[in-house]
Amino acid sequence: MPSTQVNRVVIRFAGDSGDGMQLTGERFTADTASLGNDLSTLPNFPAEIRAPQGTLPGVSSFQLHFADHDVLTPGDAPDVLVAMNPAALKANLRDLPRGATIIADRDEFSKRNLSKVGYATNPLEDGSLESWHVHDLGLTSMTVEALAPFASLTRKEKERAKNMFALGLLSWMYSRPIEGTRAFLQGKFGSKPDILAANLAALEAGWSYGETTEDFASPYEVAPAPMPAGTYRNVTGNTALAYGLVAGAHRAGLQLVLGSYPITPASDILHTLSGLKRYGVMTLQAEDEIAGVGIALGAAFGGKLGVTSTSGPGLALKAETIGLAVSLELPLVVVDVQRGGPSTGLPTKTEQADLLQAMFGRNGEAPVPVIAPRSPADCFDTALEAVRIATTYRTPVVLLSDGYLANGAEPWQLPVVGELPDLTVQFADGPNAVDAQGGPVFQPYLRDPQTLARPWAIPGTAGLEHRIGGIEKADITGDISYDPDNHERMTQLRRAKVDGITVPDVVVDDPSGTAEILVLGWGSTFGPITAAARAVRANGLSVATAHLRHLNPFPANLGEVLRAYPKVLVPEMNSGQLAMLVRATFLVDAQSYARVRGLPFTTDELVEAISQLAAR
Repeated sequence: MPSTQVNRVVIRFAGDSGDGMQLTGERFTADTASLGNDLSTLPNFPAEIRAPQGTLPGVSSFQLHFADHDVLTPGDAPDVLVAMNPAALKANLRDLPRGATIIADRDEFSKRNLSKVGYATNPLEDGSLESWHVHDLGLTSMTVEALAPFASLTRKEKERAKNMFALGLLSWMYSRPIEGTRAFLQGKFGSKPDILAANLAALEAGWSYGETTEDFASPYEVAPAPMPAGTYRNVTGNTALAYGLVAGAHRAGLQLVLGSYPITPASDILHTLSGLKRYGVMTLQAEDEIAGVGIALGAAFGGKLGVTSTSGPGLALKAETIGLAVSLELPLVVVDVQRGGPSTGLPTKTEQADLLQAMFGRNGEAPVPVIAPRSPADCFDTALEAVRIATTYRTPVVLLSDGYLANGAEPWQLPVVGELPDLTVQFADGPNAVDAQGGPVFQPYLRDPQTLARPWAIPGTAGLEHRIGGIEKADITGDISYDPDNHERMTQLRRAKVDGITVPDVVVDDPSGTAEILVLGWGSTFGPITAAARAVRANGLSVATAHLRHLNPFPANLGEVLRAYPKVLVPEMNSGQLAMLVRATFLVDAQSYARVRGLPFTTDELVEAISQLAAR
């Protein structure tokens, strides 16, 4: 059967949290990546560990956007929705444009399941879906029939393989290979031969159904996207961040020690690093958030690269120890994978609302550098940058990722290790001053004139003994001091050290050179902002964009850039935190475009926001 060529596709798999939608999406993504398409994903988990089956709170979905060109977002709306039950259909139908395709498992559209979500009649039969291309297939019954030879399996066990049937069908529809999924299943179920054989059979049955049925006109093909030559792998933000920390420790010549407490959506950083012990990584799962950061800071005191990972609620608990790290002036990397708040909030949804907490959420004057990655793959480079700043300037660094980046995936070009920056650390190895009598002495707070960093002395090194603790330090000697003038001087020095961190200038994308609007973003808004800018430029409107990785300190040229544009728009997944900082720091009339819906921006809503600002 001849294939139809298309340049991009957005697919959303949706079903009950027990239907395996995340696994199905991940496998389809991996098989898509192997074909060289550019891609971006958006997993969307229910917050409940196990919501009642077939209900709206229990719907889990996975969206994938893949194309033959550069992909910036997981897509505003799906071209294809795979709905495994009525709840999945109802929860996602509002996002589906008219004319899109719905593949629904009609076996799950029973009266009981329909009533759970408020359907009085079956939407597959009552004509309410006539604006879409609907394929109501018996995915469950066809899976059970295909697995009839497996007498050792119960009907329920056979039904669990319906996600593999759906994956096989979608793989046929979009000309995806299934060899990678076969290998994955063999690795996952190798010790359970019957389960392995059943899943493989369901996968093959789904593919064969697509090949033989007349329900679908033809399969589709999406050509590979042009990319620089190199070796690529599919990577999530959490995985890339973990690898970046390991690479940073390696380039610094330090052992990485992670002290962490599991918290959504940061837990995968702990999981990933715990599997990398062979690279000199030590992970300790602490009993709580405070213990986790204490472990990391203790490791830093001992000459290791101390790292702790958390989300917003955990960052609040770590605040006092981060303040201690500011006072001790020791390197510490604090990863905050932001989620919806306040308090427990929306654990599985994304947000950017921890910026002000990262900037100011400690008692006293306790400034720390703050940086943020812009994409899942960029989490690797941003982790390297966090290690550079922490070790060079002897300071804790807060790295602000978020749930969208953490769980989303995209192709990542593997770097050449030897080309990564040299972050080699020089520890104090002897006296660095003389006392009043002219004898050699170690002064623990004698600063590097360029970085204002104090020496990093490993405990137990002869002659480098010094007092440590949370009480204010005397300048140079590090002795306990309650002197008002000394406290003010130390406060100013700690602030000056952070303000003096060398960061690259912010780069402006202004192709026409005539734009009057600058769209300024940070973190995961990069993809939607860039896609929206492309769209409005295609419609004849000039717009410039700039994106911040460094949020404290700001790039030195940021004020000049902001003042060059009459109108500045700042989209954020919070209530306008960066906009407030920009307005206060540079006295520019930056306009906030704030959304806190637990979801990333869509391209269309940013196009509308830019267009409205242009019309004023």
